[in-house]
Amino acid sequence: MQSVFTGPVYVVRDNIDTDQIIPAQYLTLVPTIPDEYEKLGSLALCGLPESLYPERFVNSGKLDSEYPIVVAGKNFGCGSSREHAPIALGSAGCKIVLAESFARIFFRNSVATGELYPCEITGRLCDTLKNGDVVTVDLDAATVTVKATGKVFKFKPLGDVRPVVDAGGLFNYARKSGMIPAQK
Repeated sequence: MQSVFTGPVYVVRDNIDTDQIIPAQYLTLVPTIPDEYEKLGSLALCGLPESLYPERFVNSGKLDSEYPIVVAGKNFGCGSSREHAPIALGSAGCKIVLAESFARIFFRNSVATGELYPCEITGRLCDTLKNGDVVTVDLDAATVTVKATGKVFKFKPLGDVRPVVDAGGLFNYARKSGMIPAQK
């Protein structure tokens, strides 16, 4: 499995809720239908207020984001319990969210769906970085290195959730580890 990710970041602040990640009107989209999964990605973070976030996570008319890493403040993914939130980010091409803290349900949904790695950063990275800054995230070392400065930040190791995300979610993990029979 891939353990090092390098790319530009998209930066948000505190209390980004699930309605900002994927507004409720789009919850009728079914992630298991390929076209609807892609549509979810094109809508990721579209609920952010344009006055605060004039640069969009996914450009208009595009299905994917140019930002594989989201950097956030505290309480990322708060609000409603919706699996669509990490799925939309994953569909848009996001691999990692580095946040000071996560709403518990968002963290669990990220792991259960296997869409992205929810990494709890130990410092306030959202005040240090801006959109487009390039970082390298090393999941094995639990570090984030800023390309421009070489400065290294730590995050809490993923521990037991890492193999679940590596496997592509809970059901894939359960099949691979023999907890449930493999699909035929």
